[in-house]
Amino acid sequence: MRVEIPIKTVSVLNTREHHMARANRAKLHRQSAHWAMEQLRQRPNLPCTVLRTRVAPRELDGDNLQASMKAARDGVADWFGLDDRDPRITWTYGQAKGKPKQYSVTVEVS
Repeated sequence: MRVEIPIKTVSVLNTREHHMARANRAKLHRQSAHWAMEQLRQRPNLPCTVLRTRVAPRELDGDNLQASMKAARDGVADWFGLDDRDPRITWTYGQAKGKPKQYSVTVEVS
């Protein structure tokens, strides 16, 4: 099962911005991930693995990659009706090079 979320993830660990701008972006990413997951007709059996792949023109290092997709992870966990620390879900991360100004996150559940 695969879903694409049309969001622009950024390196929040290195971004200097107002706390409300960060909170608004996190809320948007969480809601977008939850709504995108609604495209799937049924929830997979647990335990499962969720691969989230960031598509962007530039790559991030490992810790920034995870931080940039934290809100999307929360949205996917909301769709499952679970907390994101539930041990029945294994979270994995990936990156793919996109064209200039091409941003998204793909979620694959297996």
